[in-house]
Amino acid sequence: MTPTFSESMEMVGLSTNWNTFNEQQQELINTLVENGQSHLFSGWDEPGTNDEAKKAFIASLEKINGNYPGGLVGYISNARKLLAESKAGANPFEGLTPEQPDKVDLTSFSDDFEKYEAVGADYFDKVGVVLVAGGLGERLGYNGIKVDIAVEVLEETTYLKHYADNLLAMQARSASKRPVPFIIMVSQDTGPKTIQSLEANHYFGLQKEQVFILQQELVPAIADNDGALALNEKYELILKPHGHGDIHMLLHTSGVAAKLAADGIEYFMFIQDTNGPSFNTLPAAIGVSVEHGYDFNSLAIVRRPGEAVGGLAKLVGEGKEFTLNVEYNQLDPLLRATINPEGDVADETGFSPFPGNCNTLMIKTASYVRILEETQGIIAEFVNPKYTDETKTAFKKPTRLETMMQDLPKLFGESEKVGVTIFDRMWSFSPNKNNVADAAAKVASGGPADASATAENDFYAAGRARLEVAGMKVEEGEEIKILGVPFTAGPKVILRPSFAMTLAEGRSKISGGSIAGEATLIIDGADITLDHVELAGKTGLVVKACDGAKVTVKGTFANEGFELVELGADADVPEYLKIRGYTFENRGAQTFEFTDPGEYTVEA
Repeated sequence: MTPTFSESMEMVGLSTNWNTFNEQQQELINTLVENGQSHLFSGWDEPGTNDEAKKAFIASLEKINGNYPGGLVGYISNARKLLAESKAGANPFEGLTPEQPDKVDLTSFSDDFEKYEAVGADYFDKVGVVLVAGGLGERLGYNGIKVDIAVEVLEETTYLKHYADNLLAMQARSASKRPVPFIIMVSQDTGPKTIQSLEANHYFGLQKEQVFILQQELVPAIADNDGALALNEKYELILKPHGHGDIHMLLHTSGVAAKLAADGIEYFMFIQDTNGPSFNTLPAAIGVSVEHGYDFNSLAIVRRPGEAVGGLAKLVGEGKEFTLNVEYNQLDPLLRATINPEGDVADETGFSPFPGNCNTLMIKTASYVRILEETQGIIAEFVNPKYTDETKTAFKKPTRLETMMQDLPKLFGESEKVGVTIFDRMWSFSPNKNNVADAAAKVASGGPADASATAENDFYAAGRARLEVAGMKVEEGEEIKILGVPFTAGPKVILRPSFAMTLAEGRSKISGGSIAGEATLIIDGADITLDHVELAGKTGLVVKACDGAKVTVKGTFANEGFELVELGADADVPEYLKIRGYTFENRGAQTFEFTDPGEYTVEA
């Protein structure tokens, strides 16, 4: 094949290397040059110099060309179109008016809440869980993958183990006992470490065959408004993540979505890597989707105006309507231009009328697979360049095209139904994403910390809520600040999913009793009952039982329990403690563990 650039002096080096490439590689190079990417090959060395770097560079171009739908030419074309719209200040919601979405309010533990949970519990063996886990913990100050961070430090349970425990609990409660599919989207950075964590822990009790690892590929960065691919240095592209919207394409191209649909999976629940409360919502969220016929159910929280959380809105106009997440920086101007000149302000409830997006999604498999087949799983891309000045002619740094998984409804037709289910924030949305210093600054400015300490705090608060619903008296301890981040001293309650996954199940196993102050209660086992158990002060009680062990716990317990020990910002401690600023030391908590089937009684 003849090079199309043989007359260019800047391409002399590439011309002298031409015969080292096969025909497909030569065709790709020609195509890229014809599409304005000659700078990628400018000033190449003569054969014999940096040959391995050249081969690696061409191989990377081939890989990206094969992975991206439409190839590199398609990526460049999409980039130019989106960058032109960005420079022109195009309004992506032009002609659309926001309305409140169809929503179910489950912010309180009402009869409806438990009704939906009962419906959802019958679907435990018909749900696949999709975990988006492409992130490292660098932003948190943690040197590793985020799913290996401890969600709580009393027993140092990692997020990955916590999620696996919930899958095992779902399996145990289903009539079929069928393994719940667990799909994990990883990146090049997190993939090997995620697999290592799973293997080192024997998949946390899951079967290897029920876990599907899908790796997301990177895309080239864009250097300018003309769509020039950015180089880190000669022979090396700058590559960046394409966004978690790639999960839809991966579920399609891997065949996993179609396979699981054929296997009887009726819903996929999509969760984020370090949002521990996700499974608190799962039974009711399934129930809402089933009862209301939602093809796409966005889980949400009440949202403060101006909060850096996207708002869910029904957008109506031009003969169509669809319910979408509107990013918080787009919501205010959209409201000002349409229904409210004051923009993003509170209504009579004190909150925004547009609920906040948790990015926890429940999607009906039948309609999902059909849409994936129609679109190849390719959802709308966007670009968010940071310009050097108001002329928007140059970038501060290279940008890239991105996708978001919550944008899937953009592909929906009139037959697909989208709804929103609103939960209490503590129960559903406590992301662990900010380091201690950033979290303290957010708290000082009136925002949520979204840090390791607050995620753990909400983990215990959910346990307290389950006890209260079951009729136990709960007296909450005082709120303190640790390195500027709020934390409630207690009670610290962990009710493992093996013990209860619905409110009704907890009520059936708990009779009376009380817990107060800085006490700690940890229960792990399917057949444990609490009969007027009372804990106060710093008392700690841990009860664990294997399958087949029936344990009744009763009476008033008193011991020195677990003591909260604050750590300085510069403490020489493991990272999982450093990122929260405290630890717990066991001063005499009572632990009862039953490893053999039988009937047992634990009394004070």
